[in-house]
Amino acid sequence: MVVGGQRSADRLPGLEDDDMLSMALHLRDQEMSLRDIAKQLIITTGTKKGQHPSHATVMRMLREHDEKAATAASA
Repeated sequence: MVVGGQRSADRLPGLEDDDMLSMALHLRDQEMSLRDIAKQLIITTGTKKGQHPSHATVMRMLREHDEKAATAASA
């Protein structure tokens, strides 16, 4: 099954949301490291509710956002 152009196994549904992404972008603008950003974020839904995402999840979330922004800018 393909979700958003990726296999569903590659995605963690519900792990990130718009609020988490906007906070991650804000913290990245303050030049915080991925590990520090992950420490500031808290998962709000699902079985991992109340936990912090991994720095790899934060990196993927920001990379996907940047790729979408670049695609939208070039279109």
